[in-house]
Amino acid sequence: MSADAEESAEEVAGTAGTVEREDLLPEAFARLLGEYERHLVAERDLAPHSVRAYLGDITGLLEHAGRLGLAEITELDLRSLRSWLAKQQTLGLSRTTLARRATAARVFTAWLARTGRTPNDVGSALGSPRPHRTLPDVLRVDEAARLVDAAAALADDGSALGLRDAAMLELLYATGMRVGELCGLDVDDLDRDRNVVRVFGKGRKERTVPFGQPAAAALDRWLAGGRPDLARAGSGPALFLGARGGRIDQRAVRSLVHRRLADVPGAPDLGPHGLRHTAATHLLEGGADLRSVQELLGHASLATTQRYTHVTTDRLRRAYQQAHPRA
Repeated sequence: MSADAEESAEEVAGTAGTVEREDLLPEAFARLLGEYERHLVAERDLAPHSVRAYLGDITGLLEHAGRLGLAEITELDLRSLRSWLAKQQTLGLSRTTLARRATAARVFTAWLARTGRTPNDVGSALGSPRPHRTLPDVLRVDEAARLVDAAAALADDGSALGLRDAAMLELLYATGMRVGELCGLDVDDLDRDRNVVRVFGKGRKERTVPFGQPAAAALDRWLAGGRPDLARAGSGPALFLGARGGRIDQRAVRSLVHRRLADVPGAPDLGPHGLRHTAATHLLEGGADLRSVQELLGHASLATTQRYTHVTTDRLRRAYQQAHPRA
């Protein structure tokens, strides 16, 4: 299973049945959960899947608090939080999942304290297991070139779907944007005079990302000869459209990337997020500085971007060991 599929599956497993579980909470906790949901949506402007993930984790925490006999949120303490995480660990959850749930708890308790619902932030001292750091799989430069070249060749027949697929693959690799960001693009987000695209990332944070001439040419072909064939009355401003004329779905993009990579000999099975990793790695290997790559990818923390330096260092080490006579 790809990293994208694993992430999606974990999220669904962690949040399934949240609405039904809320009905089992004490009334005070259920009401508080509703207020927290409004905060996540209206004040933090989180994406729907992020809201579901937070609510799923906090619903589990409040269920555990209820089983411990807590009736008011002011009774929640650090011992209760640690007990909840320990229970999760006995269920065999991964270190990554435990770390995510600890983060969700800390965000929740910080909100409780900030809004005066609790006298202090009981989760500020909550630790979490350090998730295992694994290097992301990425394409080599020649594999990435074969991927987009093959997509461009399939678009030579002028079919709307072929032109669209070529443009999406070029743009994903050129910009390193997330699949959700790609699907959310509108036609007006493109600035063809400067070859940049306006991207709305996590928390609706806006950034401007440049793209090269191959992506620009693929986008021109799609906009001139592909999108008009798929556009319908209800298509709206969406840049990329599905076969029925609506905004393209993330699952369709993931399926496209997996299908096209299957035709590249020796390439790892990656999803759109793998192309994001690939773009970041190739930028760094090409001499881009970390801060610039951080801005391009929309990372809030430079530490997130730094993991790609491990990939490039690993490649350099392999090349050295293969080529240097005294390696």
